[in-house]
Amino acid sequence: MARYRNPFASRPPEKGPAESKRLAPFLRLLRAVHSAGLPGSMDAAELERQRKGQELLGKLVAPMAGMTWEPFDLEGMPAAWMWVDPVHRRRHAILYCHGGGYTSGNLGYARVLASKLAHVTGYEVLTFAYRLAPEHPYPAAPEDAVKAWDHLMHLGYGARDVVVAGDSAGGNLALTLCRRLRQAGRMLPGALVLMSPWTDMTASSPSYEEQGELDPMLTREYIQAVRAAYAPGMDYADPELSPLLGDLTGFPPVLIQVGEHEILLDDARQLHQRLEEARILCRLEVWEDMWHVFQMFPTKKAGQAMTNVSRFLLDLW
Repeated sequence: MARYRNPFASRPPEKGPAESKRLAPFLRLLRAVHSAGLPGSMDAAELERQRKGQELLGKLVAPMAGMTWEPFDLEGMPAAWMWVDPVHRRRHAILYCHGGGYTSGNLGYARVLASKLAHVTGYEVLTFAYRLAPEHPYPAAPEDAVKAWDHLMHLGYGARDVVVAGDSAGGNLALTLCRRLRQAGRMLPGALVLMSPWTDMTASSPSYEEQGELDPMLTREYIQAVRAAYAPGMDYADPELSPLLGDLTGFPPVLIQVGEHEILLDDARQLHQRLEEARILCRLEVWEDMWHVFQMFPTKKAGQAMTNVSRFLLDLW
């Protein structure tokens, strides 16, 4: 496990307020997206507000200089390719699963991390807008992930030449996709890149309490609300919902990045432990003073984390 100090901690004190002011609009948007109350509170107005907030965040944050963004229809599902001009590593591709608690998220929101992944790796990135709960509860999202995977296979990519990446609920979806491919006897991707993954829907780990006051993004109430919308009446310990609690045998190498100040810290740490027990190559990076999916933000620390993604993949290939 690797730990990373906040690079801003060593800067002159007078730059702290300026940095905070620059990040404030992005933090406010993300807090708004993750501000659901108690289970059952995910009404139409609340969902619309969250989804519009994510779309706006994508427009504000996504770096697009020197990038091509090409939306298309994938058998009725919105999808898009992102690549750096010109593409220089066509053999590999990344299938990116966006976050949003399975209740929000769209191509505009996905564009933020899709562009960063394309930039640091040189790979083409395919992202997709899977169906959202509560309109489309489980198993709609995993079914859509398999459809996106099948599209890559149809295009001729080798399974082991594909990286599946995901943040938050997208990390959950990436793990569930691997489970489904393995259960079907199919080849798995060459690697997983998981940013602040949501791996345990039981919400029972100690970090919910220990990091609760420090997490500027997520609350237990939000987690309870979105899981109720996504999997109403289901057992949250089911490995299809909580991959942490399932069999991880045969999974590909995994990079996990998580912020020290988030309630999902134990979701990442425990996944790392379970993968090591299953003898899976896994690297866990705990980033000091960082928050949920900090990689989205225009900061030096986010850039360092994305560079580590590139290094992890270069080490594998």
